[in-house]
Amino acid sequence: MKIYDNLVLSDLHIGYEEALNKQGVMIPRFQFEEIMKELEQLVMKAGKIKRVIINGDLKHEFGTISNQEWRHTLKVLDFLRSRAEVILIKGNHDTILGPIAKKRNVTVVNHFIDKDVMFIHGDKIKDIPKEVKTIIIGHEHPAVSIRDKTRSELFKCFLIGKYKRKELIVLPSFHFVHEGHDMLKDSVLSPYLKQDLGKFKVIVIGDEVFDFGTLQSLMS
Repeated sequence: MKIYDNLVLSDLHIGYEEALNKQGVMIPRFQFEEIMKELEQLVMKAGKIKRVIINGDLKHEFGTISNQEWRHTLKVLDFLRSRAEVILIKGNHDTILGPIAKKRNVTVVNHFIDKDVMFIHGDKIKDIPKEVKTIIIGHEHPAVSIRDKTRSELFKCFLIGKYKRKELIVLPSFHFVHEGHDMLKDSVLSPYLKQDLGKFKVIVIGDEVFDFGTLQSLMS
């Protein structure tokens, strides 16, 4: 997502496959290749950008940095830093992110404000300055299930609504092992979304932009 001169991503969860492998779940480690492919396409489409903001959960493991996380997060940061300034916003999975950021001299912050837009991960409520008109969060991994006569398919989506009279935009995850949380069925994670979400708009990005209306309309 491009906001002003910023390219904004959230919830890459690099290292997720290794974490599953350690738990005995034998999933192939394909996500990094998909992330790099998508990043290359995004950077090309975005054109000139001033900075890339990773809005939390760059890595997956809570209390350590796995071998996969070391290798792949550094490669992602090297790719992005060759094109723009990189800002890392700390997510709930980023409890040990400092050593990685220090290796590449990247700033880690709890939030970032550009003009009237505030970027925060979304796992904790923070004070919102008066001048902020738009809040952008990750954390939720929003997706919606669309059903036809024979099957149901889950699609990553953006959610656009309000939080205390501010515009609230919820980013889909940049994570390719699963699509995310079904906003039509699952309990919400982010405290910013513990409200009536019926009027939130649902935007799905594929080869083009699809406006799916409101969550309430999809529930009916």
